[in-house]
Amino acid sequence: MVKAADRAKNPARSSVWLETRTPRGGGGPAGLDRERIVAAAIRMLDEEGLAKLSMRKLAAELNVTAMSLYWYVDTKDDIIEYAVDTVYGEIDLAAVDAAGDWRDRMRVLALDYRRMLVRHPWMSPCAGYYLNIGPHAIAVGGKIQETIRDTGLPMDRQPSAMSAVFQFVYGYGTIQSQFENRAAQAGMSQNEFYGESIKAFRDDPQFMEALEPMTDLLDERASHGSVTEIWDRDFDYALDVLVAGIEVMVARESGTGT
Repeated sequence: MVKAADRAKNPARSSVWLETRTPRGGGGPAGLDRERIVAAAIRMLDEEGLAKLSMRKLAAELNVTAMSLYWYVDTKDDIIEYAVDTVYGEIDLAAVDAAGDWRDRMRVLALDYRRMLVRHPWMSPCAGYYLNIGPHAIAVGGKIQETIRDTGLPMDRQPSAMSAVFQFVYGYGTIQSQFENRAAQAGMSQNEFYGESIKAFRDDPQFMEALEPMTDLLDERASHGSVTEIWDRDFDYALDVLVAGIEVMVARESGTGT
């Protein structure tokens, strides 16, 4: 069994994907396997969040003893890493391949990545905390690199372009997922929560002067039918800006642009 203290000694090399687990003797509990454990963990993470996941609660969800889980995993971190990689598998790489040129492939990747982050609000902090080296994560990373390569940017510029696009997607998906989660915790729809929040500070005298330069922008946002429409509209246009920027930089690097 891998101890938490052992992982703390060498955190840069701590990952379930880098460890060789010694199989336990005998047979594990009937009807239980790693896939079932991870699926239950994902449901719990989606419903209750990262802080409330425990081996004890997960075992209760599966109607087994906590010790039963240790036939298949050594720590809670193992389960989270397996969960992270499993949800990376929700990104439809076949749809990416079918999309056409690098622009269309980038849009499909970006949209699917954002949707995955929004479906699973716990994913953002985990993706930044754990090594993303499971098979699904590596497959997604490979498609991202392949798409950026096909832009025509030189190799030394490709990592920067990758960061510009997919760090934007990560940030956007994180903010959207946390906003949706906050509204749900308040027992409100996104539209209700957004409307009440905006009204609260726009009507507050202490904010009126500071908000004066933002009046046009706030009015423009309020003119849309729903928060979902705002999320989608702003994301799509921002992604178009990034794609156009890459096109400009490709032309500049090749000497055909200004």
